Amino acid sequence: MSMGFALSARSYGAGWARHIAAVLAVMVAWLSLVAGAHAATEDDFLPPEQAFRFAARQIDPQTIEVRFDVASGYYLYRERFAFAAQPDTVRLGQPEFPHGKVKFDETFGKEMETYRDAVVIRVPVQSAPADGKWSLVVTSQGCADKGLCYPPMESVYKVGGSTLGNLFADRPRSEATVPPAASTRPSTEAVAPAARLDENDRIAGVLASRNLGVVLALFFGLGLLLTFTPCVLPMVPILSSIVVGEHATRSRALVVSLAYVLGMAVVYTAIGVAAGLLGESLAAALQTPAVLAAFAALMVALSLSMFGLYELQLPQHWQTRLTATSNRRQGGQVIGAAAMGAISALIVGPCVTAPLAGALAYIAQTRDAVTGGTALLAMALGMGVPLVLVGVGAGNLLPRAGHWMEATKRFFGFLLLGVAIWMVTPVLPAWLTMALWAALLLVAAVFLGAFDALGAEARGLARLGKGLGVLAALAGAILLLGLASGGRDPLQPLAHLNLARVAGGAAGTGAGAGPQAVRFERIRSVAELDARVAQAAAAGKPVLLDFYADWCVSCKEMEHLTFTDAKVRARMSEIVLLQADVTANNADDKALLKRFGLFGPPGIILFGADGRERPVRVIGYQSAGRFLDSLERAFGTRPST
Repeated sequence: MSMGFALSARSYGAGWARHIAAVLAVMVAWLSLVAGAHAATEDDFLPPEQAFRFAARQIDPQTIEVRFDVASGYYLYRERFAFAAQPDTVRLGQPEFPHGKVKFDETFGKEMETYRDAVVIRVPVQSAPADGKWSLVVTSQGCADKGLCYPPMESVYKVGGSTLGNLFADRPRSEATVPPAASTRPSTEAVAPAARLDENDRIAGVLASRNLGVVLALFFGLGLLLTFTPCVLPMVPILSSIVVGEHATRSRALVVSLAYVLGMAVVYTAIGVAAGLLGESLAAALQTPAVLAAFAALMVALSLSMFGLYELQLPQHWQTRLTATSNRRQGGQVIGAAAMGAISALIVGPCVTAPLAGALAYIAQTRDAVTGGTALLAMALGMGVPLVLVGVGAGNLLPRAGHWMEATKRFFGFLLLGVAIWMVTPVLPAWLTMALWAALLLVAAVFLGAFDALGAEARGLARLGKGLGVLAALAGAILLLGLASGGRDPLQPLAHLNLARVAGGAAGTGAGAGPQAVRFERIRSVAELDARVAQAAAAGKPVLLDFYADWCVSCKEMEHLTFTDAKVRARMSEIVLLQADVTANNADDKALLKRFGLFGPPGIILFGADGRERPVRVIGYQSAGRFLDSLERAFGTRPST
């Protein structure tokens, strides 16, 4: 039987109901444990920088917006707010407070107006230095419902300063109220000046509220939205091949799919929490050539069993013992599916998206692995819902026996081979990648009967199969032609021929050579970055810093789909383009990532012509139109010519 070491094919009868109950019980127990741990953390009083999370941003030269995210069970006093400026020459107007809730406070012995959940205060600026650089000092004080009142706390926002400077400046000053660890790591409010104009603003706000129900709902929905991304799509053929290889019924397919998704979700969550606590990109460690080669070999082994070349089985005496056990307990296949889900999470999991970046930053800055881990678990489960639907569909709609079943298994075998090539692409030379894809297409064409003669009475489906085979053969031939002529892009194997023709025509006529690919200048360290940004600032030019890695799928999407857009190229031609290749994940790479609070690529940091980072970051893939909007928010509208 195919994949007999984990999933053997046989009838399961009514026992499937027990497996569904077991899988759901594990999920409920996990969430209950998380909720219990979450509740237990609230029995202790939070440090002030976690109970009252400070953030600020400059809306315009005349207005500063101050925000405090207040944890559940805590509140701030309106009359205990005070605002001061440094230097003293800066003049502030009367702050604009929202309406709060009035309560009798036993600490002060009078009625006081308080704020819960969140409060946003606007501070007018009547005059400021000509260079726009000054500091806003915010004094606040709050209490917990359980009886503890904190001493007054000062937070500082550097107006007109770099985001990196604010990263360490915007924290409470009161040493008596801040744990020693807080003085050595950036707090959550540091994210606000840099990148809280987009999704990260809402994500950070929800996580800071520590409302478990809202966190679960939001991140589960974000997981659903991430379904059709390179983070999830490669898992579809893996799960489908497991279900098909088991000849599963609809009920059994549901159990196996749930187990697969649960295994994926638990490992995805564990990796995310570890990355947040360690403050490093574990994804890079999982993308070394040895690890990728091992995973690719596993996919090839699974695919070859789909073609019936051999059966993956344990030794005979092990099988006898396990068969006897399985006759009494039918959970071995579920465990195997969960293990494959865990492996799949390691294989295709390292995709950095805005929700993932927000959750990792929250864990790193607050050490609150419970809330952050819960968010990651909910997001992984949301990503798994379509996988469950695919698995059930594969178990219900696909045929059970006969020629169709064999054809179906071969189809998924080719998909697994495609996943294997996709996995090792980052560590293979481009020419070898093109050759592998060409070989896969040509072999698929043979199996589809592209080179076989059809009889006069051939059925429509046979003719359709041969037509698809011919198309696969043509695609493989085009890849080989592109490879032989010097092409190295599997998505555009012949594009280099057109560029060469255009360049040759331009040489003869003196015309421009046409649209060219965006070219970045590589920087390798923080020192190189600082020097290059300073040079650009002296020349009055903005800077774009792109974090890239060979194993980063979203980085390749940006290269092929976004940076090739004519409008994007024209806009980027006015910007100094720098790129940090963090594929090696060495000490310099880690220092660059750490400087900007990133856990891995993709990530784009934007600096203005003054050398200061703009409060707009691009995390994850963005389409051409959305990327242009990000550039416009960072650098302003492009002047018309």
